[in-house]
Amino acid sequence: MSDLDKLFKRLDVLLDRVEKVIPGPAEISTEPGYCAYRWSPEGLEGIAQFDRVDQAELLHLERQKNLLFKNTAQFLDGKVANNALLWGARGTGKSSLIKAQLSEFEERGLCIVEIPKSATGQLFDIIRTLASDGRKFIVYLDDLSFEANDDSYKALKACLEGSLQPQPDNVIIYATSNRRHLMPESMQDNLDSTMVDGQLHPSDSIEEKISLSDRFGLWLSFHPFTQDQYLAVVEQAVQARGMKLSDEASTESIRFATQRGSRSGRIAVQFAAYWESLQ
Repeated sequence: MSDLDKLFKRLDVLLDRVEKVIPGPAEISTEPGYCAYRWSPEGLEGIAQFDRVDQAELLHLERQKNLLFKNTAQFLDGKVANNALLWGARGTGKSSLIKAQLSEFEERGLCIVEIPKSATGQLFDIIRTLASDGRKFIVYLDDLSFEANDDSYKALKACLEGSLQPQPDNVIIYATSNRRHLMPESMQDNLDSTMVDGQLHPSDSIEEKISLSDRFGLWLSFHPFTQDQYLAVVEQAVQARGMKLSDEASTESIRFATQRGSRSGRIAVQFAAYWESLQ
């Protein structure tokens, strides 16, 4: 065996070892038989038992429900529909409303693919695969936000608009965020803005930050509940556990929310679990 052959043999062994430590790119494919998927380093994984949310359980979100359900129905009908950004206070039902789309439209063939923020750089490849599947997909990006030095948002911008590869007709993007513009905003951004002939010209940094959220055609805002709205959700959550909302429970639920600095559906459900544990 020549020295060159020995070298190639040693390189093959070395490559085999490297591949065991650093696996190749994940396979992107949609396994049939599922309507809910999650992206992981191994690829798209089917979710057999997804979190079913009944829209009737989402109280005080009538406007948001009507607009998003109408948008999803138009998408399934092959009509014009918008990518949607659901933004606002934490625990107010943003993620639950997107999950409710699957519960409502599963029988019409709707599928949802949950993509973590860390995989936004692979959105083009994922969406290309979904386009060849033929079914209707919501790409679900939960709790989405980007820091100032994070360039991964550019891949999402290009997927929404601006790329030579158009968004396929069978894919729509729904995202949730606590930030209206998905990126941090600073006082310096406003100070860098200028006035020209009496007109305000936003700074380049503001324009860059707004340009991402601006590519979502449908914006839905979610705000903290009033006390009456919060108590109504508490009552529903308590009754779902086979209990009644007594005066004592009502008073304790307000104290429970005050301690957490928020009145929301999430806090109401957490209180119901807490109250049941005391019975």
